[in-house]
Amino acid sequence: MTVERTNPPLMAQEQQMLNAFLDFYRDTLALKCDGLTGDQLRERAVPPSSMSLLGLVRHMAEGEHQWFTLVLGGEQEEQAPYPYYTDDNPDADFDDADGADVAEAFETWRAECADAQARVAAAPSLDATGIQDGKEFSLRWIMIHMIEEYARHCGHADLLRERIDGAVGA
Repeated sequence: MTVERTNPPLMAQEQQMLNAFLDFYRDTLALKCDGLTGDQLRERAVPPSSMSLLGLVRHMAEGEHQWFTLVLGGEQEEQAPYPYYTDDNPDADFDDADGADVAEAFETWRAECADAQARVAAAPSLDATGIQDGKEFSLRWIMIHMIEEYARHCGHADLLRERIDGAVGA
C-alpha cells in the first residue's frame, strides 16, 4: 500500500483546517504501518502493554465509530455495534489483535474513516451536536478530540515502528 499524505494548509477556514489535520493524522497512522508484515503489525510494545500497530488501527476504528456514528450520528449501539468492543472484552481492539485479520482491520478502519468524513460533510456546521452519556458534544469538539487522539497514538506508532524495524520519522 502506498500512503499519500498531504500536509495541512497554513491558512484555511476552520472546518477545512480541522478536516486537513484529521486526515493528516489518519494518513500518518497508515504510513507508520506501511510495508510491514501481519506479524510485524501484531508485534506488541513492551510487556505488559497489549499495544501493537494493528491494535492501534483497530482502536482508531473504534474511536471513529464512537464519535462520528454513535455520538454525532445519534445511532444506537444495538443497531450500529462497535467493530471490536464487547461488554465481555472492552479492550478487544488491542487484546484480540494477535489473531486478527490485517486486511479486515484496515478495511474496517478505512470504512469508519470514510463514514466519519461523510458525516462531517453532511453536518450543517461545526456547531452540530451529538449526545453521549447525557452530555452534548459539538462537532468542533469531536474533531479536535479525534485530532489529539490520533496525534497521541501516532506517537505510540512512532515508537512501535522504530522497535520493529528501526524506521523513524514521517
